[in-house]
Amino acid sequence: MGILANIFTWWNGATIGTALYTSRKGTKVGEDHQGNIYYEGGTDPNGLVRRWVIYNGNNDASRVPAEWHGWLHHTIEGTPESCLPPPRIWERDYTPNATGTPLAYRPSGALEKGGQRQKATGDYEAWSPDAS
Repeated sequence: MGILANIFTWWNGATIGTALYTSRKGTKVGEDHQGNIYYEGGTDPNGLVRRWVIYNGNNDASRVPAEWHGWLHHTIEGTPESCLPPPRIWERDYTPNATGTPLAYRPSGALEKGGQRQKATGDYEAWSPDAS
């Protein structure tokens, strides 16, 4: 099922085209703590070296850590391990995007939370073009 999944799906790992391009022109640069692998090779129309990521699992751009995002967009030249300071103790770990899941934020008044909003406090006055 692995080969068929790569042929017919784009949301889970690399497609066949990306895998072929990576095997021909890609050079592995590094790997992050989630298992995503980063490559570079070839040049784009602007003359910059192409950089890309092959995700370990579902393709979700929010899974790229900030330091590797900077590398992908040519903000830093070397790998994040060689160019950036070590992470601070106050930095939080990655949390996946929870949109569309039961863990997503829902404010009071949302239908998923019963749909009951707080009563209006009366501090709102509607605008009228005749009011001066």
